[in-house]
Amino acid sequence: MNDKTQPPLLSVDEALDHLLHAAEPVQAIEDALTMDALGRVLATSITSPVSVPPYNNSAMDGYAVRAAELNPSAVTRLQVSQRIAAGTMGDPLAAHTAARIFTGAPIPEGADAVVMQENTKQTDDIVAIHPAVTTGENIRLAGEDIAAGAMVLQGGTHLGPQHIGLAASIGMARLPVYRKLRIATFFTGDELVMPGEALAPGQIYNSNRFTLNSLLRRLGFIPIDLGTVPDNLEATVAVLKQAAQEADVIITSGGVSVGEEDYVKAAVEQIGSINMWRIAMKPGKPLAFGRIENAAFIGLPGNPVSVFVTFCIFARPFLLRSQGVMNVTPRSFWVEANFDWLKPDRRREYLRARLEPGMDGVSRAVLFPHQGSGVLTSTVWGDGLINCPAGTPIKRGERVRFIPFSELLACY
Repeated sequence: MNDKTQPPLLSVDEALDHLLHAAEPVQAIEDALTMDALGRVLATSITSPVSVPPYNNSAMDGYAVRAAELNPSAVTRLQVSQRIAAGTMGDPLAAHTAARIFTGAPIPEGADAVVMQENTKQTDDIVAIHPAVTTGENIRLAGEDIAAGAMVLQGGTHLGPQHIGLAASIGMARLPVYRKLRIATFFTGDELVMPGEALAPGQIYNSNRFTLNSLLRRLGFIPIDLGTVPDNLEATVAVLKQAAQEADVIITSGGVSVGEEDYVKAAVEQIGSINMWRIAMKPGKPLAFGRIENAAFIGLPGNPVSVFVTFCIFARPFLLRSQGVMNVTPRSFWVEANFDWLKPDRRREYLRARLEPGMDGVSRAVLFPHQGSGVLTSTVWGDGLINCPAGTPIKRGERVRFIPFSELLACY
């Protein structure tokens, strides 16, 4: 079958829109210990039961005072009436006295400012202060960070270390999180051999199995690795049926193109449906999406770079949305091109590139010299992708859209 008899290619934007609309977020919610919730997706928004900080406290080591009692143009000497450490409550501050206070300690009643230690000198029980401070200086107010009743974490947030710390700061010992997605993977190709085995003529090592399963683990999913499947329709149908029973999503590598030995697409159509196929992008045109029973199906291409790029551009946002993550769009940045790309493809291209600082301190994008879909070294050498619109040449010095791998591999 040639391209003239096949359905038209979908644009990248059309395909991504189709995938995100088809994503069905997982519904099951688990109660996780906050300490163990890193990498999980918050199922419901969290409001704070307390104010943070819960009381006015000192922002530094020093002396709590009444600001009006300080002479703005000369040294003020006050008696030190008490010592307040963090975790203890002081007595009300007597007039014309100062309280020795430490960072985080509650401000005593009557005090309205803190003089930093560096601007004081204490001799016995007398402290000399200069310069003066103004009302409110060096005091962290109750509720300054979080007011009781305020929403602090939005449902759909992929919990990072900072979210865990914030949850702990409002006393949350446990958090409601979505059940982790189960992702079944398998790989087609009689030529594939596992690392550690000897290569016979015509064989290659199965790098895609390691790349794909590592991507899934990186994003916090549960991979179900079903291994390599022989190149025949019966074996492919059998493993697809097994995967549909065990997983929420099935992801394959290879077998979705138009060759006579590509059985995955035919097998899916035999027991399920293909709703999207063939994308106007390079690398990675043969990408399929459909369903088998209750499981979604994503068929990635077989070339190593195509697997990596199509996973990042399509599978990642679909899986994150299915996991309940709200923000799935990777951030991209305009950078200056330090290369010429004068023969663009009719499809949108994702060029492997990295940023290198120039003599002027400005980072510019340079391309890996070999952009073939089998050159996996380009993904290690590079630190991101140049998003090159279809049919658009790039000249040195022009601005281009750069998507860092740190964004494409992020969970948000």
